[in-house]
Formats: sequence, structure tokens, C-alpha cells
Amino acid sequence: MYTVALFGGGKIGETICALLCSSGRYQVKVCDIDGARAQAAAARFDGATGHALDVSNKEATLKILSGCDAVLSALPYHCNVTVAELALQSKVNYFDLTEDVKTTAAVAKLAASAPIGFMPQCGLAPGFISIAAAHLTKLFDKLDTLKLRVGALPIFPSNRLKYNLTWSTEGLINEYGNMCEVVENGERKLAFPLEGYERFSLDGDEYEAFNTSGGLGSLAHTLGGNVRQLDYKTIRYPGHRDLVAFLMQELKFNEDRQTLGKVFERSIPTTVQDKCIIFVEARGWKSGKFVQKTYASTVYNSVINNSHFGAIQITTAAGICAPLDLLLTGKLSKKTGMLLSEDIRLPDFLNNEFGKYYRDDKALSGIAN
Repeated sequence: MYTVALFGGGKIGETICALLCSSGRYQVKVCDIDGARAQAAAARFDGATGHALDVSNKEATLKILSGCDAVLSALPYHCNVTVAELALQSKVNYFDLTEDVKTTAAVAKLAASAPIGFMPQCGLAPGFISIAAAHLTKLFDKLDTLKLRVGALPIFPSNRLKYNLTWSTEGLINEYGNMCEVVENGERKLAFPLEGYERFSLDGDEYEAFNTSGGLGSLAHTLGGNVRQLDYKTIRYPGHRDLVAFLMQELKFNEDRQTLGKVFERSIPTTVQDKCIIFVEARGWKSGKFVQKTYASTVYNSVINNSHFGAIQITTAAGICAPLDLLLTGKLSKKTGMLLSEDIRLPDFLNNEFGKYYRDDKALSGIAN
């Protein structure tokens, strides 16, 4: 039996709790600054307890971490460095869901010589998308191009944005507003968000994609000069990008993200009737031929532990629970210091009790040879 502290009792935290408790192998301390929310999330699942906690209270946080095997942060990104510092002090393995590049850099410094494991940037993107991409890169003698595309979309879009809120509003706006890492002609560069516009079809449906921040995780650094072109773009229904660009750029909400967050949460309904599209395309040389390999999969909302969760909740939660489980059960090749998503073998992830929610045998068969 493993004991973990889960910081954050919101939509994603609740799903993480459902997954871990469904296994019967985890005791989960659900912690939130809103004690009632933490207790409500914990009360739904056997093996969970709810606790009011402000992570800025060092003494209280260290008390929660005492006796834990790991801490999982589903808090806003700006809280994560504090949590990572206290995890190191407590010698408790650390995982988070951040897409923020500066936060990850700060966590990496803490992890440099740590006797425990630090894995930031878990979840879907960054997270699983890097695992799938790294798997494709190993199928080539020489890699040329790697494209990562991910979208969390409502199945029944009904507003002008053709979008519903399905995860952190703050994280969403940061992706639309922060600079994006890319590799162009073998060199790491920064690109503007909402640029790099493209249209494509998948399974008969039309989509658009454009640059957003954070989705590459550490891949640009990991691949170094071994790829000519590398980028990450978010998938939306056509028309979404232009409206967001109008808000962020022409109305200058990129300079007032807090207000935009309030507008979004007031005006855009949430939904759990969603889907997550995962698309990775790699091109390169194999046995002297220039070839392409594509991993394409869609994850839908589903019922877990007698509760209905959205696809983005499931993919994000599974994307942190599977690495946690692989580390604690000794199935990762590296167990201390900075741990990267792309170091996890795709088969190990998909065969895991939590990673199975991503499993798509059709997607796997397409890249088998």
C-alpha cells in the first residue's frame, strides 16, 4: 500500500483521486486550500481523506508529507516550486502537471542531485505526448521532422468559440499567451503563440491547429540537434484561433489575464462531454528510405470508479498516475533526480493500470513496423 499527498481538489485532482483509489493500492491525502472541496472530493472514494491546506504554511505542509511515498501537485503552476522545495526537504517523490517552462526549470534545479525522483510536466501535453513522440523517434535511423498536435474539445460545441472549459482556465490562457519552444533547422528557438496556423482533417472532421506554449515539455532539449523541425500545436475547431487572437492581442487581454479568466469562467460553460485528440507525426530515414510514422488516437469521456469524468480529466490524471506507479513499483530505469516523460517506454505506460486509459490498439498497430 502506497500513501500519496494530492495537492489540489479540483476537477483534475478529483480524477486523480478516483484513479488511485480504484486500484486498492493507494491511500490518498487530498489537500486543498478549500477544506470543504478537499473533503467532498475525498468522500467519494474509499481510501481517501480530505484536508484543508495552504502550501505556504510550511509546517502544515511538512506534516501532511510525513510518511508519504510521493506528492502530486494539481495546483496552479506558481505554487509548484514551493511544493517541490518541501518535497525535497521531506524526501518525498514529486510529480506535477505544469506546462510552465520557468517553473519546470526551477524544479529541475532542485532535482539536480536529489535522492528522490522529480517528474514535472506530467499529464497529456506535456506528458503522454512526449512518451508517444519519443517512441516514434526510435523507429528511425535518422529523424527529420516531428509534429505534435493535441486538442481537448467538446463533442457538442455550441458557442462562437466552439469550446467549453474542461480544465484550468489559468493554464489555458497561459498557453495562449506565452512564447512557444520549437526547433527550426536543428536550432531551438521561440515562436509566438497563436501563430503557425494550419488546417487539417481527421476521421472526416475539420480542425485547425496553432502554436501554444508548454506542450513540448523537455523534448526540444532532449532531442537537441537530432531533429531538424519540431513543434507543438493545439487543435481546435475552425474559427477558434481568430477569436482568441482578437481577445488576447487586439483587446490586449494578454496584459490582463486575470480579467480574461473571469470572463471565460462567467461566459463559457464547463463540460465533461469531451474528447482528446492525440496526433504525432514523425518523418525520417529508415533503411535508406524517407518514411513517415503517425500515432493518432482519440480518448473519450468515461466512467471511472462509478463517477463520470471528461476526457481531459482522464488523460491528465492518467498521465500523472501512471508515471507515479511506474516509479513506485520500480519500473523506471531512473529513480532519482530529474525524471523526464520521454524516458518512459510507451509499452510500459500503456500496459500500466492507469496508463491503459490511453491504450488504442489501432494506433499502435499503425506504427508496429
